[in-house]
Amino acid sequence: MFTNKEGSKVPSVSFPIRKNDEWTARTSDEIFANKTVVVFSLPGAFTPTCSSSHLPRYSELASTFFANGVDEIICMSVNDTFVMNAWAADQQTDNVSLIPDGNGEFTDAMGLLVDKKDLGFGKRSWRYAMLVKNGVIDKMFIEPNKPGDPFEVSDADTMLNYINVKAEKPKAITVLAKTGCPFCTKAKSLLSEKGLAFEELTLGKEFNTIAFRAMTQATTFPQIFIDGQLIGDSNALAVHLS
Repeated sequence: MFTNKEGSKVPSVSFPIRKNDEWTARTSDEIFANKTVVVFSLPGAFTPTCSSSHLPRYSELASTFFANGVDEIICMSVNDTFVMNAWAADQQTDNVSLIPDGNGEFTDAMGLLVDKKDLGFGKRSWRYAMLVKNGVIDKMFIEPNKPGDPFEVSDADTMLNYINVKAEKPKAITVLAKTGCPFCTKAKSLLSEKGLAFEELTLGKEFNTIAFRAMTQATTFPQIFIDGQLIGDSNALAVHLS
């Protein structure tokens, strides 16, 4: 069983980081002192659950975390800085700090360094999340100690619910658009005026005509989805938001 370290100070470690083609470092003191920080740690950059669910959801909810008193969100993994930098670029996230615990010092001191040599990974972090206030661990969510790579309690929604169960989460908005479409511009402007963040997918890049018709049964652009529900075109969006 893994030891829950709530009430303890975080380990004192210096993390070598490559930034702007130069070596620098971040220390535990610089990261945690006089701040409220959410940390989630995972087995490896570019791995399936980490790339499809764990990191993306923390990124999606980052603004809500910040609105609820969190100063920084840290994603930690026993990977080197070059791997973590490449993963950050691939994930296109700038609201979560990816920290390389390349030597596993922080993870080992947390008692969460595990052997994954059967997968060719060597020593890696067990999946967990924690809320740290001024360097002291306030809450930990450690995945159950069972075979595989469980992902049940260290997710962003569980952490946010602990911080504020009534926190209003941002809507998941997707705009299916095409280049040069004035109605697409109208829809995006309307969303921006309402302060609503959205993901834009463009015809010919992220999807084709067949996929567009299969998803929307429509022939005109844009088509907007909010929380998985098809709202429709720019006029339908205006009505929905009114």
